[in-house]
Parts: sequence; structure tokens; C-alpha cells
Amino acid sequence: MKRRILLVDDEVAVLLAMKAVLEISGFEVETAASAREGKSRLRTHEYHMVITDMRMESDAAGHEVIVAARSAPYRPAVALLTAFPVDEGDWQDMGAHQLLLKPMHTRVLLQQIEQLFQSHEQRLATTQASAPALAKKAAPKKTVAKKAAAKKAGAKKAVAAKGKSAAKTVAKKASPAKLVTKATNPKPAKKAVKKPAAKLAKKPAKR
Repeated sequence: MKRRILLVDDEVAVLLAMKAVLEISGFEVETAASAREGKSRLRTHEYHMVITDMRMESDAAGHEVIVAARSAPYRPAVALLTAFPVDEGDWQDMGAHQLLLKPMHTRVLLQQIEQLFQSHEQRLATTQASAPALAKKAAPKKTVAKKAAAKKAGAKKAVAAKGKSAAKTVAKKASPAKLVTKATNPKPAKKAVKKPAAKLAKKPAKR
């Protein structure tokens, strides 16, 4: 299967020249004359590599194409093509995997493209190989989180149960029925004890 490349550049002469060189070398090539057209093609087609000019309809146009390419689910290799010197940190921060300078000798261009394909394939293979390991590492964290959530829920239930129990106790102590019973059924007053009259009569009268 031929490897597909998308060329994005607003200079028609550059597009046609690079397209011819790459097709002779066995690549399938599509072109876009603006960042807008390039982003549209990225949404509707799949490519193994995207090569974009940096300055087109705006100074940030190339960066926009790179962001769109890096966001594509098929994950193409991305090269930034420019006639202006750019610091390595700058084009890497943009998200490009390789910097290509115009004008470039055909042999050098093809060598750099092949190197980029190889390094990108290795990068993808490494990412895929490390994905299961990362998933395993993430699994214990989920378990710990679940245990913590369960423990927290249990604590909340215990607090709620204690609260209900305390409320019942208070309710019993302040039961209206008991208060009404006490009010309607007061304790009977103690009856006065009358001493028998006979015993009083036996006492001798004082002289």
C-alpha cells in the first residue's frame, strides 16, 4: 500500500514540484493551497504524513494545520516546511515532528521524509506497547478510589443511623402522650389521718 502524503502550501510552484518528486518516489500525494483547505482535507481523508508551509494566509496558518493533523485520530507524521530559520524548540512546541527548509535538494528531502516515517512508526509502536502497562497502573488507583468512596459512604450511613437513634430517644423523652397522662392523672393527695376521739377523751383534764 502506498503511503499517502498531504502537502499544504500557498505557493503553487512549490506544491507542483514537491508533488512530482514524491510521486516519482512512490508516494501518493494530495495538495492544498491554504491552511483552510488543508484542515478540510484532514477531516475527510486519512494520511500517513502531513507537510505544511508555516506562513500562508496568516503567520499562524501552518500552526493551525499542525494542530489539526495532531488531533486527527489516524495520527499522521507532521513536518513543517519553511524558508525561514526556526529554532528547534519553536517548531517542536508547535507540534511538528520534523523541520524541512526550502529550497531543498531532492535527495535530502527524500532522506528526511523516510527518516521521519521510520521515527514516527517507532513512536507509534512504543505508544501502543506502553498502553496496556499504563492501563494496569491506572487500575489499582480506581480500586483505591472505590474503597475510599465505600468507606466514606459507610461513615455517612453510621452517622445517619446515630442521628436517627438520638432523635428517637429525644422523642420518647418528650412524648406528648406521657406529658398529657401526667397532667390528667395527677398523683392522689395524701389523706389526713384523724386521731380517734376516744383516745383524746382518756387524757385527764388539767387542774
